[in-house]
Amino acid sequence: MARVTIMIPTQRRLGGLAVAARSVLAQAGVDHFELELVIVDNDQVPSAKDVAQTLAGEAPFPVHYVHEPRAGVANARNAGMAKASGAFVAFLDDDEEAPVGWLAALLAAQQAYAADVVFGPVRARAPQAVTEHRDYLERFFSRIGPEQAGVIDHYYGCGDSLLKRSSLPDPVAPFAAERNHIGGEDDMLFGHMRAAGAVFAWEPAAWVWEDPVPDRLTLDYTIRRAFAYGQGPSAHCAAAVPPDRAGVARWMAVGVVQAALFGAVAGFKWLTRAGDRAEWLDRAARGLGKTLWWGPFKIHFYGHSA
Repeated sequence: MARVTIMIPTQRRLGGLAVAARSVLAQAGVDHFELELVIVDNDQVPSAKDVAQTLAGEAPFPVHYVHEPRAGVANARNAGMAKASGAFVAFLDDDEEAPVGWLAALLAAQQAYAADVVFGPVRARAPQAVTEHRDYLERFFSRIGPEQAGVIDHYYGCGDSLLKRSSLPDPVAPFAAERNHIGGEDDMLFGHMRAAGAVFAWEPAAWVWEDPVPDRLTLDYTIRRAFAYGQGPSAHCAAAVPPDRAGVARWMAVGVVQAALFGAVAGFKWLTRAGDRAEWLDRAARGLGKTLWWGPFKIHFYGHSA
């Protein structure tokens, strides 16, 4: 039984998986006898199996390979949770790379703040060939939080996080299957945990690099993703038990104002070729997402089969 499971879900990113996993194998300041790595291959065919076997041969602790052929980000995470034996589960994405002190920093923060979940910063780095909207794109894929460590009253995404397993509402399958295709399965989980009184903490020292795949480093992708992020507050209110209809109406009204105001500014910025035009378009898209959040407007970013 491991004390800490590090989990990397992956889908046809063999190079990124190898980078992420090797950064896990190089972690310092932690007892390797208490660790295990779980690689979840969310491809219809076991395309990551050979890479996982190679990594297992290099590892100073057990490496487990899980093949989850059912497409979907929640399916992948839940399959990994079913295999994981750790009392704590640390998530790293297959496009991330962790410095050697990453896991030790997460664990220290968990102990210091008696946290149920600890989050760390993400620093995106775009290839040098990406020049247009480069600053915006790197900020979009980054996670920037407080400069100081401590307890926080909000939550972030699952990538670069440490979860206390006993605090989860379901320790085996905590991620909602209805979010397989649109994402936000982690937001839904953390939202339920916050409502139940969970403690969230932030640790600036637990940062990771993120290398977005090239086809995501475009406005076509990020603006659609911003729209989907904007849908989150309205959708979460609608999914509450019982549904928070007043909350849905409030967020939709906020979205109308944001879409109109930020959209007007974005239009002006675009006409003048202002350097920050992409940021304003992003804000307008998030506002529109708050208003158009239900079925026909859902965008499927995940759950695609090979």
